Amino acid sequence: MTSEGLNENKPLVDNKLLPVMREAIITVQMLLFKELRQSVHDRYVDQAEPHHTHLAGAVINNLFGTQPVDDAVTVFAVSNRELVERELREIAERCQVLLPLLTDALRMKTICDNHEGVHSIPSLLMAKALGILQEERPLPLPSTFMLQVRTLAASHGLIEPMQAAPPPEEPPA
Repeated sequence: MTSEGLNENKPLVDNKLLPVMREAIITVQMLLFKELRQSVHDRYVDQAEPHHTHLAGAVINNLFGTQPVDDAVTVFAVSNRELVERELREIAERCQVLLPLLTDALRMKTICDNHEGVHSIPSLLMAKALGILQEERPLPLPSTFMLQVRTLAASHGLIEPMQAAPPPEEPPA
């Protein structure tokens, strides 16, 4: 058997890596939530909470093809379908800085989902139609993606920045 034959059955992503990648994807969703919620708050000053939170949550759930944990968000999304769709159409313009990371997160989510037997290509197709998916962007290695997410999340105060490990102690002579 050749080494090429061995690689044919090798999964694209190691099972041990999936939970870590999913955590990075959720962190991207948290970053987008923070940006959208602030944007919604600034634009819909006549609305009181939880309107801003529900709208941002509904947009993110729709974009990533996820089910809301909170039933109130589901009710809000159904009751405000046109508003949610308008916010989706405006993500590419309002969140330009996050587009590379959103592209990577949506792609990584599709890879993770595919590995688990879930078909989530529609999320990518919707992101493409909305101008969010940067097709020319190369797919990063999982480690690169996770490091980029961690760095941006730390800069937004969502997580603690990574600290360099202290140098090893010299053994006694």
